[in-house]
Amino acid sequence: MVDLASVAMTSEMELLDMRSKKRAAQAMRCLRFDTRFYTDAQATGLNAENVWQQARQYCLPGCSWFQRADAVEADFRWLITVGVLRREVDGQGLTAKIRLTPLGRQLLEQSPGLPTQRAGIFERLQHNLRRLWPRQ
Repeated sequence: MVDLASVAMTSEMELLDMRSKKRAAQAMRCLRFDTRFYTDAQATGLNAENVWQQARQYCLPGCSWFQRADAVEADFRWLITVGVLRREVDGQGLTAKIRLTPLGRQLLEQSPGLPTQRAGIFERLQHNLRRLWPRQ
């Protein structure tokens, strides 16, 4: 006999997983970080100050770069919120460095060119609205 509650729970979890992946992929397309940024975040960990100083390495061609390292940090926090990045932890606790999460690695494995794909105007609008007024 099929347990309808477990089937409903599974399909609800799959729906949430699909929405999380869609939101994370959208954030990666809408922000100005290139593929090398995500590769370096996975391999060595990065901090906002170093990323800000190395604009040529991490900025998508044709995009404007951040005015301050604080703005890079704000994008880090957003990518942490959507599940692409996480803070690195050492013996003292959380550090200023970030790393890629399993979700971030999975998205890049499935679509290596994801950060270089251009988001359309409506997708950018949706992304910015979601960022300004996230669901609780």
